Amino acid sequence: MLEDMRIFATVVEHTSLNKAAERLNLSQPALSRRISRLEAELGVELFRRIGKRLELTAAGQLTYEFALELRRFHGSYLQKLNAFKSNEAVAVTIGASLTTLQTTLPWLITAMTAKHPELEIKAITGKSHEIASLVKERKIDFGLVGSTVEDDPSITSVPLFADHLMLVLPRAHYILERTHWEMADLNELPMILFTPGTWYRTLTDDLFRRNGVKPDIRMEIDSFEAIVRLLAASRAGTLLPKSYIRPQLLEDNDLYVVNVRGLERTKRTISLIHGDLAWFAPSVRYLIEETTAMFTRVSREPKTPS
Repeated sequence: MLEDMRIFATVVEHTSLNKAAERLNLSQPALSRRISRLEAELGVELFRRIGKRLELTAAGQLTYEFALELRRFHGSYLQKLNAFKSNEAVAVTIGASLTTLQTTLPWLITAMTAKHPELEIKAITGKSHEIASLVKERKIDFGLVGSTVEDDPSITSVPLFADHLMLVLPRAHYILERTHWEMADLNELPMILFTPGTWYRTLTDDLFRRNGVKPDIRMEIDSFEAIVRLLAASRAGTLLPKSYIRPQLLEDNDLYVVNVRGLERTKRTISLIHGDLAWFAPSVRYLIEETTAMFTRVSREPKTPS
């Protein structure tokens, strides 16, 4: 069908079978047979023959418009594909909020570079509103943030997956048999929390305030890895996003997760944000589309990206 539409569009644009046949390097009888076969397949007449001149029927005009759209779509596809066949490296700059930098970005970069070894990735970090500003200023190609941007028409937010907080404790200092906690049990619990100013810490503080909880905050650190490594030594617990918690991380640091009634209500949507896709090279537009599709596939599985 694609080849037939290409031939049909060429005939329309040359207004005669002779000129089109010459352009297509076909004999006129062979070209006539191709057009007749297409008309038979579609069940309509595409041309009225007026002497040596061809005139489109209404059905022919509709088919020509479709052929042009098909040509445009096919050209766009080949352009995107060629971006990954080229010997030149494809570069993309990603912005990540402080939390997604540690929870989501490593997984994404691993997946993208595994599929596209030639890809050059640059990452910029900041608070969610700073990442949104970088998107608007076209200083980054797209951003990963722990929220959506709904009040700015120049930014498109694509939800990727839902995340929520979970209580993590060191095995050596807490009774393992007690697997279900209430929010009130966090009162005066020694805790290490993330540095204030991020969506994650704001969510944590709002949670404590709503439930009247006052934990014993021992440290405030801007690294999940450092928090995890300090829990056992400090005999403290922490609240971590589900997307960061992996079985190997718990095993390596002798930690475990307990269910706390109410934490499931801390759900937060992790989003990809970008500006007008017309700004970008085809290869970058393709990466944005591919990234969205990648998270869509993973979100259908039991575990979120980690």
